[in-house]
Amino acid sequence: MSASSKNLSTSNVRLKALVESAMFERLIMAVILINAVTLGLETSAAAMASAGPLLMAIDRLALWIFTVELALKLWVYRARFFTNGWNCFDFVIVAIAWVPASGPFSVLRALRILRALRLLSVVPQLRLVVGALFGALPGMGAIVAVLTLVFYIAAVMATKLFGAEFPQWFGTVGESMYSLFQIMTLESWSMGIVRPVMEVFPYAWVFFVPFVIITSFAVLNLFIGLIVNSMNAVHESERATSEAAAHDERQALMDELVAVRRELKRVQERLPRED
Repeated sequence: MSASSKNLSTSNVRLKALVESAMFERLIMAVILINAVTLGLETSAAAMASAGPLLMAIDRLALWIFTVELALKLWVYRARFFTNGWNCFDFVIVAIAWVPASGPFSVLRALRILRALRLLSVVPQLRLVVGALFGALPGMGAIVAVLTLVFYIAAVMATKLFGAEFPQWFGTVGESMYSLFQIMTLESWSMGIVRPVMEVFPYAWVFFVPFVIITSFAVLNLFIGLIVNSMNAVHESERATSEAAAHDERQALMDELVAVRRELKRVQERLPRED
């Protein structure tokens, strides 16, 4: 290997150690938080009037720091950089910030706050939550299907039962589904919708109370349980991975100790024996 290749390899090792160090991650995390605060202050007319140039300078500096960070990771990991989903996420977020925010792209200025989402890729605990959410998506599909079926059946029933007297809430199936969604969220459901309906249909509670129990307390709790189970599964997977890595490290250390003992034994056998 030539001297230049050795120097290049050494520099790559040093850069990799730098970008993977805890200090580097804490620095990026601090820049993300500061940038999120300054982007929020840019929405204040008083803050912009008193420190507008400073806030814009901090924003540009943060963007350059993020760009240098990604450039270092691209140099270290090369093509492997894009095999990590979080790296791709960071790349897209920073790339959007470099699109000229003028003309038809002026809306992209509002998207600069998306840089705060980079905390999801920096903080391990947040990555765990996001991973659990994605892991729960397949199960959520079945729950959404059940909830949609319940909503459709209830909307058809509500339209037939209350649509003639309350067309503003239950005139069509679509309006009924929206009104039932409001009832499910418990937003002014009693005084706003159900009690006025009960003034005309005294036994309407027989329809609305079971609907609230089924949707708000039963089906939605299934979402919570599914996410909790997914988080436990992700946590167990990470713990198993950590234990496997620790086991491999201990095994490698034992193999090295055995090799050292064998080498010492061979050295002792080569030493001249005393008479």
